[in-house]
Amino acid sequence: MAAEKSGTSTPSKGQAWFCTTGLPSDIIVEVDNMTFHLHKFPLMSKSKKLHDLIREQEETKNLPTNKRRQDTQNDDVESKSEEDDEEEDENLLEQVQCHVSLSDFPGGSEIFETAAKFCYGVKIDLTAAKVAPLRCAGEVLEMTEEYSEDNLISKTERYFANTVLKNIKDSVKTLKSCEKLPPLSENLGIVDRCIDAISSKASLYDPTLFGWPVNDVVEESRKKKKKNAAAPPSKVSDAWVEDLAQLSSHLFNRVISTMRMKEVNPEVIESCLIHYAKRCFPGISRSNRKPTATAPSMMASEAEQRQLLETIISNLPPENHTRSPQAAATSFLFGLLRTANILNASETCKSALEKKIGAQLNQATLDDLLIPSYSYLTETLYDVDCIERILSHFLANHEEREIEGEGDHQTLGNVRTPAIMHVGKLIDGYLSEIASDANLKPGKFIQLALSPPEKARLYDDGVYRAVDVYLKAHPWLSEEERDKVSGVMDCQKLTLEACTHAAQNERLPLRAVVQVLFFEQLQLRHAIAGTLITADIAPSESTPPSLLGHDEEEERDRGGGGGSGGGGGGTWKEAIKENQVLRLDMDSMRTRVYELERECSSMKKVIEKFDKDKVKVGVVNSPKRWRSTMSRKFGCKFKTQVCDSHESTVVETRKGRHNNNSQR
Repeated sequence: MAAEKSGTSTPSKGQAWFCTTGLPSDIIVEVDNMTFHLHKFPLMSKSKKLHDLIREQEETKNLPTNKRRQDTQNDDVESKSEEDDEEEDENLLEQVQCHVSLSDFPGGSEIFETAAKFCYGVKIDLTAAKVAPLRCAGEVLEMTEEYSEDNLISKTERYFANTVLKNIKDSVKTLKSCEKLPPLSENLGIVDRCIDAISSKASLYDPTLFGWPVNDVVEESRKKKKKNAAAPPSKVSDAWVEDLAQLSSHLFNRVISTMRMKEVNPEVIESCLIHYAKRCFPGISRSNRKPTATAPSMMASEAEQRQLLETIISNLPPENHTRSPQAAATSFLFGLLRTANILNASETCKSALEKKIGAQLNQATLDDLLIPSYSYLTETLYDVDCIERILSHFLANHEEREIEGEGDHQTLGNVRTPAIMHVGKLIDGYLSEIASDANLKPGKFIQLALSPPEKARLYDDGVYRAVDVYLKAHPWLSEEERDKVSGVMDCQKLTLEACTHAAQNERLPLRAVVQVLFFEQLQLRHAIAGTLITADIAPSESTPPSLLGHDEEEERDRGGGGGSGGGGGGTWKEAIKENQVLRLDMDSMRTRVYELERECSSMKKVIEKFDKDKVKVGVVNSPKRWRSTMSRKFGCKFKTQVCDSHESTVVETRKGRHNNNSQR
């Protein structure tokens, strides 16, 4: 059988399809914009529907046709010309041809063409995308087994049961093809069987194992080997998930609901929801905001998009399920939260999303936390309240996990885990970003800065940076508010670099500067004292083993657990290296102290000279006044006694002040 298409027919009918078997066609079938010129017998032998339509037309045309044939046999036939005979034959042929119009044919003209070829005995290739339309076409044309053996319905049913339903990827493709076949595909049970097959196959997947169900991987590998392009298992496993994301929202929700009823692994459901959300809402990912050509949300209304988003979020697994690489990334969840704020989703929906983000806040980045404020009720640039709620969820979840894992309530407060340390650093960076917002109130800044526990910060340098930025952006704060803002940082946890910067920071209140100076000098004295003690011990430890007595060597060997492995020699070398490092630190510290004392002595000489000049001129100033004058002149806030390492009264005085402050 040969067939050809032609576009030379009437424009209103579109294209024409001719069956070139050598015999003139005697039936015309119109499907959509295509006209098929076929033959009656092959169609009538397979389709009961076409058989009945053709018989009905032939019965209505038999009477006028026989009458005209009798008229042509009359005696006056001899008087007709040859041209009249040709016109009569054409009229007879037109009356003999049947015209059948099939409106709303499942699958359109393409599927009818395949069904027509099947009627002519041509071998057709069934695929997952065509089996459902062909099954519906066979139902419409009544191509049953009772009417003809090995008919189209039985052929498609065998392929559907033996091939499609046994492969999850083919089941998804067939389900996708059913979107254009309602309600016939529903009545035939094709949709329900596809959904059930997808859920059953997805329940066999275990994210902790190598890949998806074995039969799917083997089937895909065979197809790839034919093309000499083998794909990695990860690509094979994700193929059906990407196809599932192409479904309409109605069918997708039915698939997810069936998966939940069959208790499919929550991470499999989550992976499906991630792919679907990324296709429907391209703006979720900040790296890719270009809308896809098939994104349904671009054509849907705001209410439909909001309903779709709430459906996706409500189907996400709870925040306490086991994490794996297949689970939703924190940045994706933050993208969903931003989209929920834009679409004004329900508070229940956003609250559930915030709890899920809070359970994995330690995997977030600073860019994720910068959620713009879309509400007219808030004046700040970023949604600070949302971050506070997410942080509270994380702390509650983290404390619960620690209690379950440790079981000792007394040691929980001092444990510094990598997760809590990362979140503390994250909040410090967030504070530095929002501190420049002129509308951020001091109370909100202080509340967020004090939210992380003490164990979340090893040093308070990040808090100091945020405080500095906030004071710079809010110069109109009162002295009391400046003290409260500065009080969020612990001066004892500042590094020497931060202390040096804070001591010269004019934006800090005087009380904060005094505390910074005090603790800086306290750290310096402790470091010097420790270095001197180490220097006294170092000479005795650096004595070579040959100079030690016999008893001391034996004692050292016993203490070092001396064996044949040379463990004592390694410990001795490590001790020597540590002593060398301590000596270098001691030398650098002594150099710094010497420089400070030299600066103080030079300042004393300048002050004495200044006093002498004042006495000569006859000007008498109070000690407090000329010291403050010199402090402003030289830009130094140290008292002269502070730089003297041999003065003990200063340390005692500061200790007394510190104790008084602590008692207050």
